[in-house]
Amino acid sequence: MSASAQPEHPVVSGILLLDKPVGLSSNAALARAKRVLGLRKAGHTGTLDPLASGLLALCFGEATKVAGFLLDSNKAYLAEATLGVVTDSEDAEGEVLERKPVADFSRADIEAALACFRGPIEQVPPMHSALKHQGQRLYELARRGETVDRPPRPVTIHALDLVEFALPRLSLHIACSKGTYVRSLIRDLGRQLGCGAHMSALRRTESQPFSLEQAVSLAQLEQLDRESARALLLSPDQALQHLPAMRLEAESARRLLQGQRLAGLAILPPGLVRVYAEAVFLGIGQTDGEGRLRPKRLFAS
Repeated sequence: MSASAQPEHPVVSGILLLDKPVGLSSNAALARAKRVLGLRKAGHTGTLDPLASGLLALCFGEATKVAGFLLDSNKAYLAEATLGVVTDSEDAEGEVLERKPVADFSRADIEAALACFRGPIEQVPPMHSALKHQGQRLYELARRGETVDRPPRPVTIHALDLVEFALPRLSLHIACSKGTYVRSLIRDLGRQLGCGAHMSALRRTESQPFSLEQAVSLAQLEQLDRESARALLLSPDQALQHLPAMRLEAESARRLLQGQRLAGLAILPPGLVRVYAEAVFLGIGQTDGEGRLRPKRLFAS
């Protein structure tokens, strides 16, 4: 049997924090990381468009079981808005639909407009998105020149700060909930200012609980051998630090791994918990708040 055909044993799992470059899709970045690491089972945790760069959390092996937690986490970005130019995709890759003069806005004018979008808001997603309408992706309809009504969706803008101010461009720091489209936020900001706008650059700086400072660039990753690249993988439980931890003795851990429910354990608030046997992460359990625990998502080791 060739080395490439040998099964992956023991299981190699973990989270790779990648600084995705501009010009590459998230799937293409994932494929290149998989080649370096020599791992097949993988997924990313929130798409970055080719136009965007920055933090992309990639899950390998058993770590794919925590991908949903990262998909649901808050994100943060540095974004550039270009005022006075409206595009069909709401970003710099789209076709220009309209050009408008940009008034001589003061910083106070911009700050007043930004204040309208902080906190819980309703946002109409862009036509150029992967959301579905009657079973079809919106971007497929958009490519055919079709536009459909999209119901607004609730999102939360935790922070919206003006970083640089050099008309017609604005540099913004944005911290937001899952499901937020930054280009649609900038579209609406342009409407609020009366001149239109599109997103001309985007860089993801956080995907909680991780930050861009922890990431490795794709160029750096591709210079490493397999062993050195795998050493960058973070334990899957690093994505779950917001959950309380429960530690089991060996016999209780064995029973849990067999799918049994446990009782008589330490009392934690009801909900999901990280489960360990000594220092070994076993997976995710659910406690009822009365000392009982059932397995929710266990990890192969």
